[in-house]
Amino acid sequence: MAASYLASFSSGNPAVIAAHVSDDFVNEHTSALGDPCRTRAVYAERLAGFLDRFTGLSYEPEEILVDGDRVAAAYVMRARCEGRPFEIRGVFRMTIADGLITHRTDYFDSLSFLRQTGQA
Repeated sequence: MAASYLASFSSGNPAVIAAHVSDDFVNEHTSALGDPCRTRAVYAERLAGFLDRFTGLSYEPEEILVDGDRVAAAYVMRARCEGRPFEIRGVFRMTIADGLITHRTDYFDSLSFLRQTGQA
């Protein structure tokens, strides 16, 4: 599930990505740059803007650890933001039930993102 979820971002399609999460999905961020939300519907709605902002988006898994219904997926995110390429590392910590992600906490290097995109 985690590998499929990471790969789904390359599709550029909010519906394909959102198909991996439950109706009561909780999207949490530890970075102030993140945009938390609840429910699949709200998440799918926000994905459109996210995908528009980050062109050529991909998440490359570095390591995926599974412990029952809990998953930690270390990744490298690559994209362009306002024409500037960037590459940042992060981790999704997820809870999965009935084949869908019910809760995701995203940890990523926001300072590295700001520096690479000329915002810091």
